[in-house]
Order: sequence, then C-alpha cells, then structure tokens
Amino acid sequence: MAETDLDAVIRGIGKTQHKALMAEARKRHVRLMGLAAKAKTKEGKARFKQTAKDMMGLASAAARRLQITAENAADSYARAMKNALEEIKATEAKTSAAKTKATKTKATKKKA
Repeated sequence: MAETDLDAVIRGIGKTQHKALMAEARKRHVRLMGLAAKAKTKEGKARFKQTAKDMMGLASAAARRLQITAENAADSYARAMKNALEEIKATEAKTSAAKTKATKTKATKKKA
C-alpha cells in the first residue's frame, strides 16, 4: 500500500503546483488589466490587454504541462512498483519450487 500512497502524494504535489501557478498568473493578469485601465492611450490599453491575455494563455499551458508531468511520474512510479512486486513474487516462487524439489530429491535418496 505504500506505493499507492506515494503515487497519491506525487499527484497531490502536481495539483498543488498547478494551483499555485494559476493563482500567481491570475494576480499578474489582474495587475496588467489594471494597468490597461490606467493607460492614457488606446494603443497602451490594447497592448496591456493583449499582454494579459497572452500571459494567461502561456501560464495555462505551463500549468497543464506541469500537471501532466506529475501524473506521468505518478503513473510511472506505480508501474515500477507493480513490476518490482511481481518480480519479487516470481523470485519467491522459484525459491520455494527449488526447495520443494530439493526436499523431494533428498527423500527419494533416503528411500534408496
């Protein structure tokens, strides 16, 4: 169960980073829109509004990539733990089969 817990932690970190990045982007967007409202010229207003729009688009894309990366890392970790667990079980099965075979050969040698 520990691997599942760590998988959830990785996903949680990704969500937290996504939220923090989007919160900061919203703050900057509000700031730029405020500057646009204070601008004296039509071109200045348009420039600040376009900058705010572009910045939000880029921040959204970056946040999305960040979250996808965290999800991929969590999936990869879960897959690696699953494979390691299967490998351990296979090794244990081989070891127990070898012990059983060795016990049977000892028993047949004693009878002979």
